[in-house]
Amino acid sequence: MKKSLTRNLIFTLAASSLTRQNKRSSCHTKAHFIQQLQECKRFISLASVHSEILKSGFLSNTFTLNHLINCYVRLKKTQVARQLFDEMLEPNVVSYTSLMAGYINMGQPQIALLLFQKMLGNLVWPNEFTFATVIKACSMLADLITGKQIHTHIETFGFQYNLVVCSSLVDMYGKCNDVDGARRIFDLMGCRNVISWTSIIVAHAQNAQGHEALEMFREFNYQSRDRPNQHMLASVINACASLGRLVSGKVAHGVVVRSGSEFNDVVASALVDMYAKCGCVNYSEKVFNRISNPSVVTYTSMIVGAAKYGLGRFSLDLFNEMISRGIKPNDVTFVGVLHACSHSGLVDEGIQHLDSMYRKYGIIPDAKHYTCVVDMLGRTGRLDEAYKLAKSIQVDPDGGPLLWGTLLSASRLHGRVDIAVEASNQLIESNQQVANAYVTLSNTYALAGEWENVHSLRSEMKRTGIHKEPGCSWVEIRDQTYAFYAGNALFDRGSEVLSLLRELERKMKERGYVGGKTGLVFVDVEDEAREEIVGLHSERLALAFGLISIPKGITIRIMKNLRMCRDCHDVFKLISDIVERDFVVRDVNRFHHFRNGSCSCGDFW
Repeated sequence: MKKSLTRNLIFTLAASSLTRQNKRSSCHTKAHFIQQLQECKRFISLASVHSEILKSGFLSNTFTLNHLINCYVRLKKTQVARQLFDEMLEPNVVSYTSLMAGYINMGQPQIALLLFQKMLGNLVWPNEFTFATVIKACSMLADLITGKQIHTHIETFGFQYNLVVCSSLVDMYGKCNDVDGARRIFDLMGCRNVISWTSIIVAHAQNAQGHEALEMFREFNYQSRDRPNQHMLASVINACASLGRLVSGKVAHGVVVRSGSEFNDVVASALVDMYAKCGCVNYSEKVFNRISNPSVVTYTSMIVGAAKYGLGRFSLDLFNEMISRGIKPNDVTFVGVLHACSHSGLVDEGIQHLDSMYRKYGIIPDAKHYTCVVDMLGRTGRLDEAYKLAKSIQVDPDGGPLLWGTLLSASRLHGRVDIAVEASNQLIESNQQVANAYVTLSNTYALAGEWENVHSLRSEMKRTGIHKEPGCSWVEIRDQTYAFYAGNALFDRGSEVLSLLRELERKMKERGYVGGKTGLVFVDVEDEAREEIVGLHSERLALAFGLISIPKGITIRIMKNLRMCRDCHDVFKLISDIVERDFVVRDVNRFHHFRNGSCSCGDFW
């Protein structure tokens, strides 16, 4: 072993540590050094033991070196560990695996994979921990191709039924968006533990398969005696949030409390987000207020949730509180802040926050942030400025459709046909949101009375086979989800629903309601329901079903997969006043809280 190693690594520590070591007797055996290494918690103590090992001549022993490498890895001194590794005459599987784990912990999975290749090239055969480690590297990189290659090696070496390896494979396939692959591995596992169950639940939840995630959680509770861990609970709560399943979310919250995980940062943030996405911001605030030292993640969940619910000033107050506590915001925090400024009409303040992102915090704005600013300008009618901003920035292919879609909606609201045409062309050229571009532009033409252009767009849509996604709304009643599709009243209690809608329409007309007065009905109905009646839009069916199924005094919460049309929005306001009940609708854009004839969105969405 080179003497330079001592000089480079621990020169300043060696003299004092050797002096201390000489003053006390020690049994210079491998067991003695291993015990000392296991007790090292800080770099200074590790350097002291390292110098003692060097002096005693045990540094050439592979067993001792592996423990030393592992200690440096544990203390995140990967460069030192690599120097020791490179000077080993015959590194074994433990040497390679320890160093690979170190690179992964330091966020360098590519180097770990290169080291794995070197290991195989040197005919050092991997064990179960090696495979679990390199599979984790593939998960971090979302590298499905390399992951499948390593999966082949796993089968070659006979580890395809190993619990640790299989759990890692399930996680890797899930992280690479191959849920079917993850499920195949999971279903073939003869033995499962809480880690494997967590991996499959996370795989479903992170790939927009919330129903499957909740079903797997039910199976876990039925089949396993293990207690759910915090990652599993957070994923289950996230699944409830994506589905708008408030009752299921409350059940999961109960499990969290019983498991003692309520104050875990990840779980608490998931709870805050879940309640906000289910339209219960007051519950989000209660969870948030119980956390004594909220992190940036928890603050961000609360800020974003409140902003999307229309509580802009509250979100901004939270942001200021976070800054005053010395917590640095991240890029997602600023999405919530800019969204809050947009919904509060604070354009100048919003632009100041955009400017401060890089100037104060070194965060480069991306498409999500610029989209918020375009929305902010669009809400206040400053369409020319919004268009100029959209044209001036470079955004990635995934962010462009969101940006131009927002500008298109604002153009429609303010009747700017010229900008609507440009925005829709951008969407069509990107080959994303094509149906939405055609329909929204068609609505804009209809508002402007340009019916010839409306019919021309309709003909082009039929010719090219472009269809808008069918409208679907769902409501949760006693932990059961009921889905409704536009124009389809063929379901249990359907006759009661239609009867109630007719009665409500009669009462609305007594108050001056005229359906389709905006000129959008002709356009929207054909796309969403392919029916000639707006009265059978999916959210109206869900609302009527909720009114006959949910006791008075309980807020009716509805989720919708598309933007709520203006006529339905007017209807919900009127009905909330007629029946004296609160309704919360989460459409593709935002929340609408209807109460006493008004909506929290201020009629802009």
